[in-house]
Amino acid sequence: MANPDAQGVTGAPFRLDVERGKIREFALATGAADAAYLQEEHPVVQPTFLTTTFFWQDEDSNPWSAVDLDQQRGLHAEQQYTFFGEPPRAGTRLTCQSRIGEIYTKVGRRGGEMTFAVMYTDFRDETGRLVAQAKLTGVETARPPDTEGTTQDGASA
Repeated sequence: MANPDAQGVTGAPFRLDVERGKIREFALATGAADAAYLQEEHPVVQPTFLTTTFFWQDEDSNPWSAVDLDQQRGLHAEQQYTFFGEPPRAGTRLTCQSRIGEIYTKVGRRGGEMTFAVMYTDFRDETGRLVAQAKLTGVETARPPDTEGTTQDGASA
């Protein structure tokens, strides 16, 4: 069961150096063909590039474990990015910090209670200006998914 006391838990700040090669690799991995991501000397990041922060977080900087969602009943429900101006470009050093926001429940359509948890990650440039914010929403269902009628690999029987 999700831990409501996790609300407000904040991780340690961590650094993300926005690198030209990583922007290019991300663009190619996601099928982006825009020359702005692939050929410019200081390309701007794709909006979803900030997801790569998960490669830079560790247990001190990532407060998500405090939420304690049951992985058998949990899923990633939503990801949102807000930019406060142009997205960062290659050569930018970002200081990032994540915190657990709201934790709340709703009754699902099939009658089970669902617990939602929201984590915000702020991205600040070298001057301390807020450049972007990521909002991750996870959900835990009241009971495990119904597996009746499926095979071991999850396919329909």
